[in-house]
Amino acid sequence: MRITKVTLVRQESMAEENVNNLLLLLGQSLGLFGYRDKDKSCYRIFIILVRALQADVRLSSDELALQTGLSRGTVIHHLNRMMDAGIVTNFRNKYFIDYENLEALIADIRKGVDEVFDQMSTLAKRIDSTLNIQ
Repeated sequence: MRITKVTLVRQESMAEENVNNLLLLLGQSLGLFGYRDKDKSCYRIFIILVRALQADVRLSSDELALQTGLSRGTVIHHLNRMMDAGIVTNFRNKYFIDYENLEALIADIRKGVDEVFDQMSTLAKRIDSTLNIQ
């Protein structure tokens, strides 16, 4: 499991189900972008990284900046957030989604979330026992 910090957000499905809307919905569900991503910069980076996953290529921050029309600083900011979440990997200054596909990424996130909830449940039981909370 590589996922370390992810924000999950419940989303309503979109009326038109094209691939761009599905990618937007997935990214929003992962808390990658939302209302604060006004110029859709993180969304644009995410789409390029998904296309790179499809083509099995890795991209530098400069390449991502060029392809998105964003500054390198903006790209690195969003890459760092996605790396903190465990969604993007950096190896030799190349960035990529290090999963076979998006379904494998989501399965890893689910595994991580289940482990965190198991830990919290164990802690809650110990606290309840210590405080005699029935």
